Amino acid sequence: MVTIRPVRPEERAAAAALVERAYAEYAERMMPAAWAALREAVGAALAHAGAAVEWLVAERGGALVGSVLLYAPAVDAYGGLTGRAPWPELRLLAVAPEARGAGVARRLMDACVARTRAMGADALGLHTSSSMTAARALYAAMGFVREPQYDFPPDGAELVEAYRLAL
Repeated sequence: MVTIRPVRPEERAAAAALVERAYAEYAERMMPAAWAALREAVGAALAHAGAAVEWLVAERGGALVGSVLLYAPAVDAYGGLTGRAPWPELRLLAVAPEARGAGVARRLMDACVARTRAMGADALGLHTSSSMTAARALYAAMGFVREPQYDFPPDGAELVEAYRLAL
């Protein structure tokens, strides 16, 4: 059974390591400059996950198997690279490689949707890129649609595409 809950302070380093391990697959999929930019962005987001960010983890059998960051509405989730969306934004959805295919990502996404509704927001946003094929398939299945006015092109990296789910 998978439980979704907020990360505990003593688990932050382990959760960050899980995210970094999950994202390591992109080192071989992306051009080197794009991977370097993504790796830097992941590290910065994890290091600065503060009060305006709810860090959720998935736990199974006492082990962390997934993680996601949920930003409050209008928080600058991308350090000025895109406009501030009026809805909550999720970032860094990650599932440990050994836990993939068991619905962990969907459980984390459903928790973000529930928390977004509880905030009274009418939409949930996220950003992704073409290399993230499994994530993009999940987002499409959940009904996320493109919001290109929030796209941004990081230096040397793939276009980061914005999506929104109306609630």
